[in-house]
Amino acid sequence: MTNPGPDTAQLLRDAGAVLQPGFTGLTAPGWVRRRLEAGELGGVALFGRNIRDRDQVAALTASMYALNPDLLVATDEEGGDVTRLEVVTGSSYPGNLALGAVDDTELTEGVARAIGVDLAAAGINLNYAPDADVNTNPDNPVIGVRSFGGDGQLAARHTASYVRGLQSAGVAACAKHFPGHGDTAADSHLGLPRIDLPLDVFSEHLAPFRAAVAAGVKSIMTAHILFPAYDPDLPATMSRAILTDLLRKELGYDGLIVTDGIEMGAISGTHGIAEGTVKAIACGADTICVGGGLQDEATFLYLRDALLWAVREGRLPEERLHEAAERNRAVARWSREVRAGSAPEVTRGIGLTAARRALRVRGELLPLKGVPHVVEFSPAANIAVGDETPWGVAGPLGRLIPGTTVTRVCAPASQVEGLGLLRMAVDSADGVVDTAPLLGAAVSRPLVLVVRDLHRHEWMKRAALELTAVRPDAVVVEIGTAYGVEEVFADRGVTVLTTFGGSRVCSQAAAEALAGPGAAVSQVA
Repeated sequence: MTNPGPDTAQLLRDAGAVLQPGFTGLTAPGWVRRRLEAGELGGVALFGRNIRDRDQVAALTASMYALNPDLLVATDEEGGDVTRLEVVTGSSYPGNLALGAVDDTELTEGVARAIGVDLAAAGINLNYAPDADVNTNPDNPVIGVRSFGGDGQLAARHTASYVRGLQSAGVAACAKHFPGHGDTAADSHLGLPRIDLPLDVFSEHLAPFRAAVAAGVKSIMTAHILFPAYDPDLPATMSRAILTDLLRKELGYDGLIVTDGIEMGAISGTHGIAEGTVKAIACGADTICVGGGLQDEATFLYLRDALLWAVREGRLPEERLHEAAERNRAVARWSREVRAGSAPEVTRGIGLTAARRALRVRGELLPLKGVPHVVEFSPAANIAVGDETPWGVAGPLGRLIPGTTVTRVCAPASQVEGLGLLRMAVDSADGVVDTAPLLGAAVSRPLVLVVRDLHRHEWMKRAALELTAVRPDAVVVEIGTAYGVEEVFADRGVTVLTTFGGSRVCSQAAAEALAGPGAAVSQVA
């Protein structure tokens, strides 16, 4: 009796179940609806381009669930700087670094639960969070405030708390980026980072993922990094040694493995998205995140057909593809069952409360006397954060002290060339900022300098030092990782206020601290 070969209909369903494409628009396009109705699409990823407000997102997801109730709807809602659900306004929650600075695991669990309730109400059942990376490299260009910190044990306990809080709302958590992106000096959106740490040192970076597994995390996201100590040839996303031997066998994880965006430069620029997709599934991944930059039916069909041909050619076992598809369906069913119950209770305004608790002051912070001028220094946004979401301290400060003015000084052209993320402001191509107009705008007025990752941007540090040399009474507000910022101004007696993130509530907390007691406005849910 001859082997009839793979069942084409089942292969189509399984290949579609492991892909999470994106799309444009606030409603599902025709091709997405057709594939859902035919059972040939099992997941989608939503980004800022798909979101106007929560009611619109809820209507969008409901229309898709009606066509496929086992659908996984994913998004990047980390809280803090990386927000999709609140892309228009900025997040109601601080990010991981602020939570790590407070170091109250119950608070972290409560914040994650509130995020989960928000997502569940909008019909999103898979959240690409928390970021479990241990940010040990101060020059890391892509993790930074997204990490709970540079200590593995701190990151581990908060990762576990975040997983428990988020999943209590029926939203699958996704600890990322395995095996750890925190010691890199390159952005995997643009190229392939490499980690050369010995295994005994790197164990600190695995601690949060071990904690996530112990907490029952439903999914883990891979990192597009090369780690020669484990695999000298392939990035983690495509490495059997890392995904199967390390994650599955050594860490004992049997849940859903999701790749980081397959279109990112670390994969697309080295192996190509089709080869990356096939090898990722073959070596142990279960879900291919596609939607960040590739958002059309042609891309979906290209990757789906690459999987089908790999099965037919014997490069991808049919059983491996089916196993991966079933893991996706299982997470969707779990979420539906949990969300069918009542939503867990959340503490109103917990995000703002957390942001206030995270504030750190070096020096004496007195209420501003008079109407301030704010100078906001803006480096090029990293791609994970994007440039769609508003940020800054001047806005909330202006609501507390009417008449507040602001100048935003953007990164030099040489630092944003080719990215198209920021337009120029008061700067020049060589990074020399003319500080005279900034000082002129603040004559006889309080001066507030808002910096982000000051240690990484010499042009910003140079300008801030020039300004504080003339105005040592200025207050510096660091909304980034704050590495060494207090030491930069220590010999000048300059007051430094650190928020550990640039989300809306972090900025509001900073504005309240600057304006002084009694200036707090209504809490943000």
